[in-house]
Amino acid sequence: MLIAIVGAESTGKSALAQDLTLSLAEATGLRCVTVPERLRSWCEAAGRTPRADEQHSIAGEHMANIDAATALNDIVVCDTTALMTAVYSQYLFQDDSLMAAAQAFHRRCALTLLTALDLPWVADGIQRDGPQVRAPIDGLIRRALLSAGLSWSVVAGLEQARVDAALNVITPLLKTKPSPKRGLFSRLSNRQDALPEWRWACDNCDVPECEHLVLQSAPKLLA
Repeated sequence: MLIAIVGAESTGKSALAQDLTLSLAEATGLRCVTVPERLRSWCEAAGRTPRADEQHSIAGEHMANIDAATALNDIVVCDTTALMTAVYSQYLFQDDSLMAAAQAFHRRCALTLLTALDLPWVADGIQRDGPQVRAPIDGLIRRALLSAGLSWSVVAGLEQARVDAALNVITPLLKTKPSPKRGLFSRLSNRQDALPEWRWACDNCDVPECEHLVLQSAPKLLA
């Protein structure tokens, strides 16, 4: 099972991936692993950010690392995917060449989690550009997923609340998966069943392309 985590910079992707992996391993007894972001290790080794012509190899190496992890584990939590490389190639270099392959990978994923912009921006060396890029990148991620007909779940909240929000989305997918620790897993399942019934709330919808918001902003279309 592939679980992809994507999102703008400084939105807690790496922390969520690690905490989620630990929680899933403890609750299910399954072999769970995090595949770290390839861009981070690349920048640390090179001492700089990549050029446009280096983006393709970084995306390919990241996907190869994920594929290797799937051969040895039951659940693979991806700390970003090639979609982030594709989005930044669009944003920085006006290059769309990596997008199709990145979107195709997400069709293999059981779930895509998008980290919300509710955490404060924190500097992290040369890899981060600044808080001003978070909203544009978030918009490009959503556009990339929408244009490929892919779905996602937004994960928000601080610390454990963020992990719990992700677990609430993942738990229904695990109910039919054999687990050596059904007793521990039942804690996730019982908590899921105890949650209040979810109700659609268009006014709080976080997808700007949502039909409801489009119609709200253009009421004359209904005339």
